[in-house]
Amino acid sequence: MRSVDDLEVVGRRVLVRSDLNVPIEAGRITDDGRIRASVPTIRSIADRGGRAIVLAHLGRPKGTVDQKYSLKPVAVRLEELLGRPVHFAMDVVGESAAATVAALEDGEVALLENVRFEPGETKGDPELAKRMAALGELYVGDAFGAVHRAHASVSGIPALLPHAAGYLVRDELHWLRRLTEEPKRPYVVVLGGSKVSDKLG
Repeated sequence: MRSVDDLEVVGRRVLVRSDLNVPIEAGRITDDGRIRASVPTIRSIADRGGRAIVLAHLGRPKGTVDQKYSLKPVAVRLEELLGRPVHFAMDVVGESAAATVAALEDGEVALLENVRFEPGETKGDPELAKRMAALGELYVGDAFGAVHRAHASVSGIPALLPHAAGYLVRDELHWLRRLTEEPKRPYVVVLGGSKVSDKLG
């Protein structure tokens, strides 16, 4: 599996699909664990002179713009964790995204608005994937919690651009392999989350 380390990112626009789906209450992030887990991949790209363009979703706005699900608070926290500015685009493939990406310089980071504001995202719309892919030159998949989805930003873009896995995906697969191929026994698996019905089976 090709890693982000295998990509020549300097001077190139790199679309990074991250998992930034964090709980927000009254405009405040109550658990930033997923943002922190995404930082190493984004930082690596920026530190090596790439132009990191982060794509992510938040909640289930069902293809409509709903400010309750805006990634703006996430951009603020990501900026704090990275220790560098994060330019925020007010849309995904519109004028704001185009202008934000065009203004990026080597080593800079941008976060586009919630990809699920686009009705074609969860439908895997190939036209939407093309429009998103046009913003970048390379793609890094690092949203481990969403890699099973046939969504435009998850499976559509890497079908169009040279791609690799980010550190979070790499590390999760490492642990899964250890647990499924050569587990040290005894061990315990704890499953949790809001969709327990999916896991019971």
